[in-house]
Amino acid sequence: MEKRYEKIEFTSFCDIKESVKELLSYKDKGILACGSFNGTTLYSDTVTLDSAYKDITGKTKAEFDNAQQEMSDRINKEKQAYKQAIPELSKDWMSKGRKILTEDKWKYWDETIPISLNGLYRGMELGACLDIIKILNDNGTLDEAKEKIESQGNSKGLFFRLVCSMVKEFCVRGSEFLNYVR
Repeated sequence: MEKRYEKIEFTSFCDIKESVKELLSYKDKGILACGSFNGTTLYSDTVTLDSAYKDITGKTKAEFDNAQQEMSDRINKEKQAYKQAIPELSKDWMSKGRKILTEDKWKYWDETIPISLNGLYRGMELGACLDIIKILNDNGTLDEAKEKIESQGNSKGLFFRLVCSMVKEFCVRGSEFLNYVR
């Protein structure tokens, strides 16, 4: 005899635990139900929290939680190491800026560095900005500078706008560049 399952839809914000709980509520009512979670079909008559985790993630709930904790610990350790490296990184970026920027921009550059290093992009925008300014300061064409910003994987998103605003601020030809790439 073939079992017939009522297909249910889990809400989009439902996690594995909530999905299992929902299926078990059908089981408690004597209803065979199944639902798909991230492409894995779970059945009310056979599901357990561990089996659902194993089917979906390849790990039991405990193994999954341990892996998540290890990842969180590793990320926190990396963040802490990065924060401790900021003073040395700041010195490096100050030195790089002095090789490319005009002297009247150094003070503001130095003030910008720690903000950038502590920001979303962890200072990636500093190098992207200096690359473009170097092209412009060395009498490169606007096309060359535009090619450079596009080759950095920048589209017209937040990073692109951030780099453009920095180039405008720190480069004599910055406004010209900004008008060109818009």
